[in-house]
Amino acid sequence: ETVGLACNLPGRSLLVAAELERVGGEENMIKLCRRRPLLLTQLQSLCDGAAPSPLFVLCCHCSSPPQEASRGGHFPGQVDVAAQVCDLLDHGSWKALMASSDIPRRLSPEVVATVLRHRRLRGFDPRRLLDFFYWSESQMGTPQNPESFSFLAVSLCNAGLLGPAGDLLEWMVQSRCLPPPSVLDSVASDFQQRVGSDPAVFSVLIDAFKRTGMLREAADVVLLMKGASFAPNLWCCNALLKDLMRANMMELFWKVYDFMLGADLGPDIYTYSILIGAHFKAGDVNSAKRIFSEMGETGCSPNEVIYNTVIGGFCRVGAIGEAFQLKEEMTEKGLAVDAFTYSSLVNGLCKDRRSEEAKSMLLEMSRLGLVPDISSYTALIDGFMKEGNVDEAFRMRDEMLAAGIHPNLVTYNTLIRGVCKMGMMEKVRELLDEIDRMGWKLDSMTYNLIIEGHFREQNVDDAFGSLKEMKSQNLRPNFHTYSAMINGLCRCGGSERASGFLEEMVAQGLKPNVALHTTVITGYCREGKFDNAYKVLEIMAERNVVPDAFCYNTLIIGLCKVGKMDEARNYLALMCERGLVPNEFSYGALVHGYSKVGEMQEADKCFHEMLSLGLKPNDIIYTALIDGHCKAENIEEAFSIFHSMLGRGVLPDLQAYSVLIHGLSKLGNMQEAVQMFSELQEKGFIPDVFAYTALISGFCKAGELQKALQFHDEMFAKDIKPTIVTYNSLIDGLFKAGDIEKARIFFRGMTQKGLIPNGVTYTIMIDGLCKLGNSSEAFSLFDEMLSRGILPDKFLYNVLVAVCCKVGMLDKALDWFNEMVAEGFANTLSFNTLLDGFCKLGKLKEASQLLQDMVDKEIKPNNVTYTTVIDYHSKAGNMNEAFRLFSEMQEKQLMPNTVTYTSLIDGYTRQGNTIEAFGLFDEMVEKGIMPDDVTYCVMIHAHCGAGNFVEAFKLQEKIMGAGGKISHAAYEALISGLCKQGDFSGASRLFIQMAEQGFRPRDETYMAIIQGLHDKGYVDDAKELLGTVIDKAWVPKNTPLRDIVHNF
Repeated sequence: ETVGLACNLPGRSLLVAAELERVGGEENMIKLCRRRPLLLTQLQSLCDGAAPSPLFVLCCHCSSPPQEASRGGHFPGQVDVAAQVCDLLDHGSWKALMASSDIPRRLSPEVVATVLRHRRLRGFDPRRLLDFFYWSESQMGTPQNPESFSFLAVSLCNAGLLGPAGDLLEWMVQSRCLPPPSVLDSVASDFQQRVGSDPAVFSVLIDAFKRTGMLREAADVVLLMKGASFAPNLWCCNALLKDLMRANMMELFWKVYDFMLGADLGPDIYTYSILIGAHFKAGDVNSAKRIFSEMGETGCSPNEVIYNTVIGGFCRVGAIGEAFQLKEEMTEKGLAVDAFTYSSLVNGLCKDRRSEEAKSMLLEMSRLGLVPDISSYTALIDGFMKEGNVDEAFRMRDEMLAAGIHPNLVTYNTLIRGVCKMGMMEKVRELLDEIDRMGWKLDSMTYNLIIEGHFREQNVDDAFGSLKEMKSQNLRPNFHTYSAMINGLCRCGGSERASGFLEEMVAQGLKPNVALHTTVITGYCREGKFDNAYKVLEIMAERNVVPDAFCYNTLIIGLCKVGKMDEARNYLALMCERGLVPNEFSYGALVHGYSKVGEMQEADKCFHEMLSLGLKPNDIIYTALIDGHCKAENIEEAFSIFHSMLGRGVLPDLQAYSVLIHGLSKLGNMQEAVQMFSELQEKGFIPDVFAYTALISGFCKAGELQKALQFHDEMFAKDIKPTIVTYNSLIDGLFKAGDIEKARIFFRGMTQKGLIPNGVTYTIMIDGLCKLGNSSEAFSLFDEMLSRGILPDKFLYNVLVAVCCKVGMLDKALDWFNEMVAEGFANTLSFNTLLDGFCKLGKLKEASQLLQDMVDKEIKPNNVTYTTVIDYHSKAGNMNEAFRLFSEMQEKQLMPNTVTYTSLIDGYTRQGNTIEAFGLFDEMVEKGIMPDDVTYCVMIHAHCGAGNFVEAFKLQEKIMGAGGKISHAAYEALISGLCKQGDFSGASRLFIQMAEQGFRPRDETYMAIIQGLHDKGYVDDAKELLGTVIDKAWVPKNTPLRDIVHNF
């Protein structure tokens, strides 16, 4: 009826149609369903309206058409042999009788199948049939028919011989003569053909799959029985659930449980125990509690096992309070609290870092006459180790031994893990000796822990020594061993060797995962070996190891740290192309990186891109962005981001405030910096040394030393210790204020505060002493600096060269300059400093050679270089050389500046070549180079020399009108011009102005004016001017006018 319905369904399945055609029509389908009950079950599902399931496909493919089966039937020869075998099996010495006949040669799987099903042998002892089955295969050398296995298995189970039946079915499964669905189909067919068969055969079959390590297949076979008239028993299903839970096959676990409910199997108390454990394993505490509560309603009251399961579950998830409540409930209900209960509580308390309370549980156990087991002591040792209480952990070991419980290797491994994490590697050796005395052999975990411990202490050689010892004990390094080696080497800067271990893993048949590859990439990034990191990515692709977001983030973060922002951006794009979603770490690294290199537009772009993707920046990312804008002097933008941060509910931390204080201080906005400092304290933050140092540095730069020192004193009052940066800022500020004595006090006081002067400190001291003219002390400090192993930097070398040039120690200057060149520190500034020194001493030939050396060493001269040499050649009257250099610098695309033109104009003026001087001035103005006061003064001198007094005085008025000052030489030239014109009154007024400006005229100048006034009859004016000269102490008191006139 079922077959007829299925075959005539409207719009019947193509699968049904195909199967009908394959077996030869409806009649043969009926015959096939009689032989294959699973196929019939699936057809019934189709009639109920269900879609053809994958199981239907399996049943169809695993079933042979009836006519094919009949072809393997009983040939006349086979029947005769089977009959002879049946006769001989009645005898006790059947093996000898058969061996002496030709039966072994005529045996075949078909003959054996015929024998087993022969009517004469019905009710025959199945053990003899099983013996014949095994013997016949040894004679044939070919595997038996699957139907023979199934027939015998059902027969053995019907006779209560479940053990031999299990062995037989295990052999059938191992032979893989049929796929699992076909094995079940074969057994089910035999089971249903014999009325009254024992369904235990199905439980035995499931157990056979499990015993061969085919747990998934065992579960699949159970699920194939859904809707059938047979099923494994409850005990079998419970055992399968337990095994699936242990193997973490939770999806199959719940499918098998659903099957049990559909087959009306249980649940019993054992099922409930397994279900509760499964829910706890999945972290679903509420469901575990629900099932525990529902047990009473189903008439299955929880026993000690159930309570212990729930207590253990609560302890594993950290619900210690509820676990203790259940313990009290057990006592109230008269249930025995046993060692397992206490062991769970001890484990839970230790995991919750409450080892002292866990220890009290042992005392309670002793009072109840319960003996703590080794797992309880091991848990306590582990708990105390994790809390850093090594002494107590070892006391528990001693207490354990005193109680007659000998630690096992798990206990010793726990102790070794603890001391390794604490860096107590000398204690490891003691434990290893103890393990040896106890007769335990170290396992892979022991060596792995020791290797990790050595790497934690940076003892790379010892780690390799442990690995070598491990191999010598015939312990093959496992995944965790290689993981320890790779992680340790990458932390110790040995990424190249770590990469070699990846290769070794593959050679040993182990598969390095994405995490291990990422570790090596991280190591290479940390070491700056980015090409190697990229290579690891390529190797991952070759090994079909797919990089995850963490892997790409590792590269992006590493690249951003060293400012390789274009490469970092490229990997972010590649990450997106691979379908991975960038997270806060991806964009946070980019924001940090761009901010660090000062590309704030890109940093802002990444920040807004991050927001558009719904990612929430944390306070660290905001702080990085604020810091970047502060360093770029975009203080308004920095405050805008700060307020945006507050608006998004992200509270700024101390670092954010400190960054703003530093930014404001750097820009000299000290009032706002102090306000932010006050706000920081109002928010409950305690300012750190970074914030104080920022303020101290800012006030020092602003020249407000008193306020800087006040904050320094406040730091000490709050027990905030200054850093070397704090002292460097103060010393620098004191030198700039000219307080050399206090600078010395701070410098010498650093060591008393436990701070060691660094290169910056010495540079500040030496530079400050040099600028204040104390070069001998500066040189002494330089020697002290070298004696401490601190090498000078580029800036300090330039300072030393400059001061030597200034005091005329050119030989010493050259020595240091040559050191700079050898160290690769020499730059344009260095050459310019030495050039200036040579020129000041009139060594223009050496200066020219130095200029050529710059070209030879491919160090580009700049405007200052050429202007310096041009100026000194002009002063020396070497105008041809000066003008040649002037032309050369322009050929090198170096534009002359105001100083360059002024030097040339002055040189030509000194030679009386006013035409060249005026021409250069006009050229300068045409090029848009603005003359300064010095230029105008030189031009005044030139105009005076050319007799252009009107132009000279126009320039004087222009300078004075703009608030400028006239030079000494310009005053002398103007006064000389007025005297030549006979305007001694005007010359006298200019003389008075010159004196008021702090200049001392030449004796010839004031004598000429006095003589002129006297000769013109302006005797009183002459006397008045003489009085001014006397007041300035330029001539002795009471000098008569006649002496001046007479002498002049």
